[in-house]
Amino acid sequence: MPLPGPARPSLRAIRVRLPAARQSAQLARQAVRRALTTWQLEELAEAAELITSEIVTNTIRHATAGDAGISLHLEASGTLVRIEVHDADPRPPVPRVPAELDESGFGFVIVEALAARWGSRQIGKGKAVWAELRIERQQAGQP
Repeated sequence: MPLPGPARPSLRAIRVRLPAARQSAQLARQAVRRALTTWQLEELAEAAELITSEIVTNTIRHATAGDAGISLHLEASGTLVRIEVHDADPRPPVPRVPAELDESGFGFVIVEALAARWGSRQIGKGKAVWAELRIERQQAGQP
């Protein structure tokens, strides 16, 4: 029998281990799209895939993944979807403002534009870089 009290929002979550290799960004995007489709949150898939791809790519290029590789954590609860990428490097990401003709360096510009908020936190000997997207469901009968 459930305990009395306020209803808790349903929690949906996946965790995926990824190698520290170029194909990991594609594998992570596929996992995110599958999960969001299963959770009936397809409207967030494009933004979530872009954010995931940028964070995973940044991790592969700049972080020391260690023997464990990297780990993607995707969670939907209440009104938020949270994307986290874990690695063994304790150094936080250092976003930069790329020059107009730069061919790279736009990853966190994209994350900043698409996410409701983002950041990083220490976990054990490494870090998690995370971003959140808001779930904005239309109420029945409203445009």
